[in-house]
Amino acid sequence: MERLSSVGDLERLKESLISSKDPSIVRVRICMTGCRAFGAAEVRDAFKKAIEEEGLIDRVVIVETGCHGFCAKAPVVAIDPFGFFYQQVSPKDVNAIVNTTLKEGRPYEKCLYRDIETDRPIVNEKDVPFYRDQMKVVLRNCGYIDPTNINEYIERDGYMALAKVLTSMSPEEVIEEITESGLRGRGGAGFSTGKKWQFTKDAPGETKYIICNADEGDPGAFMDRAILEGDPHSIIEGMLIAAYAIGAQEGYLYVRAEYPIAVVHIKKAVVDAMALGLLGDRILGTDFSFHIKIKEGAGAFVCGEETALIASIEGRRGMPRPRPPFPAVSGLWGKPTNINNVETYANVPNIILKGSEWFSGLGTEKSKGTKIFALAGKINNTGLVEVPMGVTLKQIIFDIGGGIPNNKRFKAAQTGGPSGGCIPESMIDLPIDYDSLTAAGAIMGSGGLVIMDENTCMVDLARYFLTFTQNESCGKCVPCRVGTKRMLETLENITNGNGRLEDIDTLKELAKTIKDASLCGLGQTAPNPVLTTVNYFLDEYKAHIEEKRCPAGVCKALIKYTIDPSVCTGCGLCKKSCPQKAISGETKLPHAIEPTLCIKCGICYNECKFKAINIV
Repeated sequence: MERLSSVGDLERLKESLISSKDPSIVRVRICMTGCRAFGAAEVRDAFKKAIEEEGLIDRVVIVETGCHGFCAKAPVVAIDPFGFFYQQVSPKDVNAIVNTTLKEGRPYEKCLYRDIETDRPIVNEKDVPFYRDQMKVVLRNCGYIDPTNINEYIERDGYMALAKVLTSMSPEEVIEEITESGLRGRGGAGFSTGKKWQFTKDAPGETKYIICNADEGDPGAFMDRAILEGDPHSIIEGMLIAAYAIGAQEGYLYVRAEYPIAVVHIKKAVVDAMALGLLGDRILGTDFSFHIKIKEGAGAFVCGEETALIASIEGRRGMPRPRPPFPAVSGLWGKPTNINNVETYANVPNIILKGSEWFSGLGTEKSKGTKIFALAGKINNTGLVEVPMGVTLKQIIFDIGGGIPNNKRFKAAQTGGPSGGCIPESMIDLPIDYDSLTAAGAIMGSGGLVIMDENTCMVDLARYFLTFTQNESCGKCVPCRVGTKRMLETLENITNGNGRLEDIDTLKELAKTIKDASLCGLGQTAPNPVLTTVNYFLDEYKAHIEEKRCPAGVCKALIKYTIDPSVCTGCGLCKKSCPQKAISGETKLPHAIEPTLCIKCGICYNECKFKAINIV
């Protein structure tokens, strides 16, 4: 790989890559990150074998991409230039796809996505509802390029934003452009990115640092992981531009070690960028130098908090410290430090190339641009979604997410993970932006979006998130360490049938103290799931306390399983599946459940085809 010694060299490389590309070549794009768990590697191998056997090696290229987003339909394959989108592809489908599509240019109907309402097959990727209503800015390359091939990134304007700032913009102009764009931190707090850069630049001292926070710890969240895996150079380029703007020569990318594919891809991206002269000393022949080190974290949730992350990089236990001073003034090793998360940095190259007016034209007045969400839970189309700020929760759930499985009723959405809050069905038209979510008692967070249906117990949900937060508390400050434990004990009492009405006031009082007195943002936001469920689902709390009943049929201490003799056919499926042998009855006669033996595992309920088993 020949080192680029000037911006002109970079531009010529891009032109040569584009001009040498054969438009007649068919590209088979296979997700090789998240889809690996569903057999993507076997699908890839089957394609390689079939393409070789059919003599198509000169006409077809397999591109191993990052996440396409549509995780519910894994493994997914897209084929260009036809635009065909294939879902849930198995190795058995490959020969038919090769013969039908690669040889004849026709879609293979068996693997096409089918519309949920009409069952009509949809041929083109852009027409699939999951993709149709998205706007991919940060995810523009994910699922399209080979993330391990730097040339594919350069071919799609990669590092051209860096070239622009190095040749035609001063550091002050870069910061002004980012500030004017309205870009706010995508890690959760939503602070102005441009102002953060300015504070770091203005801080006294010659040595300054850049840190990328890739310690994504929210349950169900995988936005940063997908960008790291599918488009690692966009993060490096964003960090380079930030470093140029504030005057830093060294940076760290802090990524959790549980992301092995992301770690491999970002490490290779750093090596390749160094080899081309896009990282290191005298980048592109200019006076600007910048080096990136990869720091693998051990997975502590608290290390997502910026001062705890800094402590971890320094080799100390990851625990937050009081602020001020903020990292922009005194961060890594006491030097001014700018910290942004993966999605924030990945936005930067586009803003520089297309301008602040373009970016500020997306989204709402106070929440600019797009936002990536990890759509999970009780929803048909789970996966990675990027939409303009300000779209409604209803649009995400029903237009993109395909609604709730089995036609069940939408009940609530949890945004922002353990630090976020629950949005009830009555607020389904709420615009998803920073201010609207804060007003509702939730937060944007890093982008986790968990959907719940009518069978979700909101008290148990609050208990689950508080269990996570309490387990992950670093223990440094009493309000978080002890306060969350007392809240969790109270919630456990309620879900076990030992709750009292005064427990609701206790939860509110504890929540206020924890929010006001905790040392860091993670402790301060820990009560949010409890407060929002109490505010919006107070009737469920009262049912648990006063009636000793769980309306959703989830809390084991408050439910029992019974068999309706008027519906039971005596088929015996429930009896066979019961691990406790708690079900008795003769064949073709109504069965019964012995309450003292039943462990309420729910297996019989799921096995019964006649809906004869009731949860009361």
